[in-house]
Amino acid sequence: MVARWPSHRPGSSRRQPRATGSRQRSQGQRRRSPHQGKEKDSQALRHRSPAIQTRRSRLPRPPPYPPLRVRLSREKPDAALTSGDYDDSEPAWSPDGKFLAFTSNRSKPDPDFTYNSDIWVVAADNVARSAGAHPTQVTTNPGADTTPAWSPDGKWLTYVTQLDPKLFDYATKHIAISPATGGEAKVLTLALDRVSITPRFSPDGKSIYFIADDDGTQNVCRVLVASGEITRPVADRLMVNDYSLAPTGDLVAQIATIDRPDELFALSISDGKLTQITHANDALMSQLKLTHGEYVHFKSKDGTIVSGYLYKPLDYVPGKKYPTILRPHGGPVWAYYAEFEHLPQLYAANGYAVLFPNPRGSTGYGEKHAKAIYADWGNKDFQDDMAMVDYAIAQGIADPDKLGVGGWSYGGISTDFIIAQTKRFKAAISGAGSALFISSYGHDQYQRDYETELGHPWENKAAWEKVSPFDKVANITTPALFMGGDIDWNVPILGGEQMFQALKRLGRVTELVVYPGEYHEFKTPSHIKDRLERYLAWYAHFVKGDPTPARPAPPSSPELNPAK
Repeated sequence: MVARWPSHRPGSSRRQPRATGSRQRSQGQRRRSPHQGKEKDSQALRHRSPAIQTRRSRLPRPPPYPPLRVRLSREKPDAALTSGDYDDSEPAWSPDGKFLAFTSNRSKPDPDFTYNSDIWVVAADNVARSAGAHPTQVTTNPGADTTPAWSPDGKWLTYVTQLDPKLFDYATKHIAISPATGGEAKVLTLALDRVSITPRFSPDGKSIYFIADDDGTQNVCRVLVASGEITRPVADRLMVNDYSLAPTGDLVAQIATIDRPDELFALSISDGKLTQITHANDALMSQLKLTHGEYVHFKSKDGTIVSGYLYKPLDYVPGKKYPTILRPHGGPVWAYYAEFEHLPQLYAANGYAVLFPNPRGSTGYGEKHAKAIYADWGNKDFQDDMAMVDYAIAQGIADPDKLGVGGWSYGGISTDFIIAQTKRFKAAISGAGSALFISSYGHDQYQRDYETELGHPWENKAAWEKVSPFDKVANITTPALFMGGDIDWNVPILGGEQMFQALKRLGRVTELVVYPGEYHEFKTPSHIKDRLERYLAWYAHFVKGDPTPARPAPPSSPELNPAK
């Protein structure tokens, strides 16, 4: 069955970071945020031939970021400070207001062929359209240098640096400093070996605050510039998504926990006490009955210790075995964190245990852990995902005869890998996935990544085939539902169409649902609701064995009913 939603909008680490970069995380998802574009018209929802295809038109390449512009006074028009065919971004004013630091990739001969970006500084009165702007290059690292911030005296810049461009997203991001006029850079967090972002100087300039992705959390850390000593002013099993420093040194942070959505908290520099200052979610949370995500550790097939979050079903009874859903995350260079997630709560409320593993390829456990799956997708991460299932079974929580699997983005890719290698799952849902990567060459937004990690497909065909679960599609017997948006250029719907077509020809139980006008991360409320309803219906029918249909009841509106 191919279901195509009507276009009735009133008028979603493949890679996704959060703080880390990588296949985006719509509900726990490999890749970055999608581009925006125009909606597409569609006919009413229909059950169509398995061979259905959609005709797409390519939009022009988005223009680069415009030159940096500044308004010097109310009386004068905006002035361009930079020029040329470059993407200039992340401007940061110097404390005296005379300079702007910014990020730009000005590699020769073609910036698009490299992962490089550097920190530059331009004078605020250096008007490009007159004498021509001449920015000063501050950093020369061949990898990505981003997110500049000034020291209080204006003499130094701190920034995020990635030292090995060949590892791109797999490489650890570090905090570094450099003289604002250029010169020798100093990397401050090498010993930490954790992805570090959002650096800001302390008011006295002696230390730098930053957010560290560590062990399924994000904490606020502080490194002394002189010694490199690192402390954690905001540390616990929680998720710091952003923070701001006051001139006094006090701090305000946006923090989520495993049980609560984001709120603002204040940290007093005098006593180190963290105080909640907003209560935006109190009324809602008081009405909800929730399960608690437990951070657990388990041993993979080769002895590697792996971690993840385990959610027991609501009203869990010790000793009783429950239907269980494995949810591989996106990225693959991303992770599950100690933050509130709606999806495991939805599953738990419907009687499932839920597994959120952080297998090899995840951030938060060091560069070795992240790069362990470089050009080797669906191997070690598959073993680690299965190890969490085995752990839940050994704990007496998961019913081995009632297992489901499903994910989005690289989580969808992982789902394809998993059902091609094991028959232990009763149902699978692969969202925004891809399985025949050679068909994505020249098609999606990851051409540089493919060539760096896998080489050219005509020269290194074996590497491309190794990471493509499509080559094992004949092994799949698990009932599989494929989903995606029809204008997703992050992970195009092509991947789901190919898997659906192959399984249909093999006589397997499979469905494909394509949502019009949707990118990698869905925006239309009715589509988001429909997707969740399809999740529950598919798993209830095939995992629990309920007599209910494998797809939800059609919408009540006549124009949304399937065509006869």
